[in-house]
Amino acid sequence: MTGPALDELDLEYASAIAQRAIQQLAERGVLPTPNNFSVWFNYLLGTSPDLKRAIDILSGNKKRFDASTMRDLFSIYVDAASLERDVANGVSQQLVAIMNDAKEFLKVAIADNHSQLRAMDRLADQAEPSADPRALIESLVNELAKAIARAEKFEINFVQSSRELDNIRSSLDKAEERAKTDALTGLPNRRALEEFFRASQIAAMEHGQPLSTLLIDIDHFKKFNDTFGHGVGDQVLRLVASILRKWVREQDLPARYGGEELIVVLPSSDLSTGKAIAERIRRAICACQIKRRSTGEPLPGVTVSIGVAEFRPGESMAGLIERCDKALYRAKASGRNRVLTESEIDKELVAI
Repeated sequence: MTGPALDELDLEYASAIAQRAIQQLAERGVLPTPNNFSVWFNYLLGTSPDLKRAIDILSGNKKRFDASTMRDLFSIYVDAASLERDVANGVSQQLVAIMNDAKEFLKVAIADNHSQLRAMDRLADQAEPSADPRALIESLVNELAKAIARAEKFEINFVQSSRELDNIRSSLDKAEERAKTDALTGLPNRRALEEFFRASQIAAMEHGQPLSTLLIDIDHFKKFNDTFGHGVGDQVLRLVASILRKWVREQDLPARYGGEELIVVLPSSDLSTGKAIAERIRRAICACQIKRRSTGEPLPGVTVSIGVAEFRPGESMAGLIERCDKALYRAKASGRNRVLTESEIDKELVAI
């Protein structure tokens, strides 16, 4: 059950919730910025069951609500919800227009039906032994023809309304897909990544399951752009994206993280499973032969370096990616075209 809408709150109740939000932010050492306040205000208000669930689990795991965590909570549960409400408002206006048209048509149809019933009553009154049966039959046929025409018109209106509703549904699906898709690679973008990670994070903590992440960087990507042009660089990015889609599991999410970096979130995968998947991806990319589309000229082979880290209960996505990035940096410093996990870096540091 969700809490009341913001515009339904009375001033006294809203003030009490606001004071509690500020007090709890202070107790947790969180700066009362507008975004942070909005997160906690909505949490206490209960407007989003998902937000309440996420904060309760994070609190139960003794998670510190640092700037990164608060930013994640705002972008996924508050800001995204606001965008969805804007879309919903637009759809609601279209639906109201369709319903108003349908109501108007039904009013006319009901009035016509009443008119026809009265006409049928008059015909029944005229059906006496002395009446001309041919005239009665002709009148009855005319009234039935009107009823058929009215039914056909009603069916046409129903089909048109159904088609408009299908168009709205299709537009919503396409808008949602565009909002979560990187235009160049066709992979999920940062918004989709954050939503998927947050859901995977909550599931991992609830069920005690592992969760790993791969951070992938295309080796010498700048050289591709500088030597062959950005068109070839884009081609390389699309190639790597297509291999990711092919070699990850159905339950995983490959996404574009930024620039030449891509990321894969692996639910129910520990560090060793993450490394095995990363190696599979690395080998598949390394085996590809690419050519310049305009001339057919063979291009240098593409390789990637990959850092792998496993989620620690309660940490933010930024914290996990930071450890992935450290492993990735070490992989690149060690000669590129290789996979390194965070545990392998730890072993190196112990050895030093």
